Amino acid sequence: SAINFLERLCLTWMFFFMMCVAERTYKQRFLFAKLFSHITSARKARKYEIPHFRLKKLENIKIWLSLRSYLKRRGPQRSVDVVVSSVFLLALSIAFICCAQVLKGHKTFLSAAYNWEFLMWEAALLLFLLRLASLGSETNKKYSNISILLTEQINLYLKMEKKPNKKEQLSLVNNVLKLSTKLLKELDSPFRLYGLTMNPLIYNITRVVILSAVSGVISDLLGFNIRV
Repeated sequence: SAINFLERLCLTWMFFFMMCVAERTYKQRFLFAKLFSHITSARKARKYEIPHFRLKKLENIKIWLSLRSYLKRRGPQRSVDVVVSSVFLLALSIAFICCAQVLKGHKTFLSAAYNWEFLMWEAALLLFLLRLASLGSETNKKYSNISILLTEQINLYLKMEKKPNKKEQLSLVNNVLKLSTKLLKELDSPFRLYGLTMNPLIYNITRVVILSAVSGVISDLLGFNIRV
């Protein structure tokens, strides 16, 4: 029993240590995204002591897009995504097991000690996933903030009225900003759940398996059929 307890304790520590590393990476991504969103604002750039430039030249737009791409790829990507996907699959498996136990006999579900352990694991994993989902969602909002490009387009239109001799050059920059806006909208991955990168297989399993299990549990508890 002591060896079994020590093994489970070490495995639990290793698992939660990997989750803490993943959360730290997500915090760094959010910090980079936050500072990146302040580059085009003179007041915020001065406050955080970071470089500042406006998107009024083609060179500046090119630098802005390259910097955005570099920051999104900076740091560990695949390893962190593997950890998050593993946590999500584990939480999904535990939820499915709990749903099966409830369907088997919901009156005796809490009488077994391992079911209490499943519930504690599920609660801890869900809290971790909610934390990552919040950080990932905020990071995506910073990188996909189209209002920055729209603001620069308005500034270009105003500058065209003041400097009609540079209208052709400013129109070219404005067209590039429009294309950049469309590009950022197209880059959003369809397999993202509140900022968490989702494998297509995991995405489909979530839609089919867990929703079917939840609908079965609700139907069993309420006494009539419900399809989720």
